Amino acid sequence: MSPEGTPVTRILIADDHEVVRFGLRAILEAHEGWEVVAEACDGKEAIAKAVETSPDVAIIDYSLPMMNGVEATRQIRARVPTAEVLIFTMHDSEVLVGELLEAGARAYLLKSDAKQYLLAAVESLANHKPFFTGKVSEQLLDTFLANEPGKLGAALSPRERVIVQLIAEGHSNREMTEILSLSVKTIETHRAAAMRKLNVTSTAAIVRYAIRNKLVEP
Repeated sequence: MSPEGTPVTRILIADDHEVVRFGLRAILEAHEGWEVVAEACDGKEAIAKAVETSPDVAIIDYSLPMMNGVEATRQIRARVPTAEVLIFTMHDSEVLVGELLEAGARAYLLKSDAKQYLLAAVESLANHKPFFTGKVSEQLLDTFLANEPGKLGAALSPRERVIVQLIAEGHSNREMTEILSLSVKTIETHRAAAMRKLNVTSTAAIVRYAIRNKLVEP
């Protein structure tokens, strides 16, 4: 429990592995003044739990089912502007970091660095300060903040990226309408646009793209 009068830092954990959520909860709640108020196992649930509980810090795995960490971060920041987002991932990629920064994440931590940096990362976000380890280079941050054209980002729009992920996860157009609350026609339009941008003509090629770009795990 926190000392009397000290605000409690409310934390959301989103990871599709129960053992990871269990371990994070144990570590975080051992810290005085921190409380895990919700857990989620996919991107859509993470957004819903964030809206429901208004956490101060959301710890989001990038490789979430249903909706990846980029889109989950974007929607959490839009719906709960006071929530700071920490991306917790096994993927070390400059392009990925750039996309997540653009989506509104303010901290990026590799799972391999958790033992050393997790508490410091959450502490920084609880005080509304960004946190990045030395593995996220100053050059990357400078490039992102300067918004230099062609250096970061991807051809797909956020919505198209989610559609590609759901296709790779094996969801039908009908299932995607329920997940995203969109019409079949809209789903088909985004799907066609994504395939055109990626220059692919088959679902198998979309799956290969999704795996190669860490939208899903093989």
